[in-house]
Amino acid sequence: MLTIREQFPIFKKLLPNGKKLVYLDSANSSQKPQRVIDRLSKFYSEEYSSVGRSIHQLSTIALMCLEQSRVAVAKFLNAESQDEIVFTKSATEAINTIAESFGRTQRDHYEIICSELEHNSNYLPWHLQRAHKNATIKFIPLKDDYTLDIEQLPKLITEKTKIITITHLSNVTGEVIDVKKVCEIAHSKGIPVFVDGTQGAPHIKVDVQDLDCDFYCISGHKMYGPSGIGALYAKEKWIEELSPYQGGGGTVVDVTQNVIQYANGPKKWEAGTHPIAEIVGLKEAINFYSDTGFDKMLNHEKQLIEYLYEKLASDNDIELLCGNKPKAVLSFNVKGIHHEDLAIFLDADGIATRPGQHCAMLFHKRFNLTGSVRVSIGVYNTKEEIDFFLESLGKIKNRLS
Repeated sequence: MLTIREQFPIFKKLLPNGKKLVYLDSANSSQKPQRVIDRLSKFYSEEYSSVGRSIHQLSTIALMCLEQSRVAVAKFLNAESQDEIVFTKSATEAINTIAESFGRTQRDHYEIICSELEHNSNYLPWHLQRAHKNATIKFIPLKDDYTLDIEQLPKLITEKTKIITITHLSNVTGEVIDVKKVCEIAHSKGIPVFVDGTQGAPHIKVDVQDLDCDFYCISGHKMYGPSGIGALYAKEKWIEELSPYQGGGGTVVDVTQNVIQYANGPKKWEAGTHPIAEIVGLKEAINFYSDTGFDKMLNHEKQLIEYLYEKLASDNDIELLCGNKPKAVLSFNVKGIHHEDLAIFLDADGIATRPGQHCAMLFHKRFNLTGSVRVSIGVYNTKEEIDFFLESLGKIKNRLS
């Protein structure tokens, strides 16, 4: 029986420079197990068809595969129904979908609350509401210890506040946000909550009913699935009440010159030809979680990130950009070494990290940082790789100091 790591074919090959790959960039995009690759190939070679356009056998099979994937995502997030799951091309599209569709229901000068911890993808779509609807954006601030000051949220809410949007897990600090508390505060004022789960869903058991969030989005390529596919969870009331972000084929049941009758449920939100192969591949990635054991995966990641944190925290030359309990993600800087230079030297040893601002410019500006190096853990990483990373980091420090 193959080990978890052996299920990922990319680790069987050497890099172009002859080094073994040590992949510590899963928060950017995760590697894919062979089963996901095989499922995509099988669909394209044996089952491919568009859906919702024809009634022939292949189209029926493809539609069945799509709806099975919808059921799998609903179960993965513990949604009440598969009819609360909308497929999108990415989590970014999911956020834009709600920012625009919800924004249409608001008058000018309404208020949005987000945080200084957000990825650009959970800020820019709301900024467009600021640009086109004269909305105001307020920010939950960061404390000096890099953690989010949720206690400030009630002070930011006014009668003009119409929606709160927040990340579940920071892609810079690894902090897990108490989304349930945010939802309790918001709902006490009748305010819906959008949760960016692109980092959360791969590393936290998500229960959208327990969180009681109104919206939650995921990204396939960050959870061992294909790129080009995301999913949006929305409570049924929002699925039905909001008008779709895009119009197009497959979203309607009747069209006249004067009246459009949209389909019920998620279909009205899925305009155009589905990325059906990627949707099928996403289900296989979810199966990978269930077959491997989510608790087992999370425990493995927890041991690695805590071990790495302890090692880096003991080095006075390293500034960690996190609290004392990062999850899956850890960013840092080394005194006297530019983050891009450090990442280049690590790459020479076959170690893939990410330098820069990680699309979280608000965070880096808050602390007057030009960037940082981010290490992010996947289920395929090993303690030996972490030790090799630490050894390489030590050599680089000695060489450049």
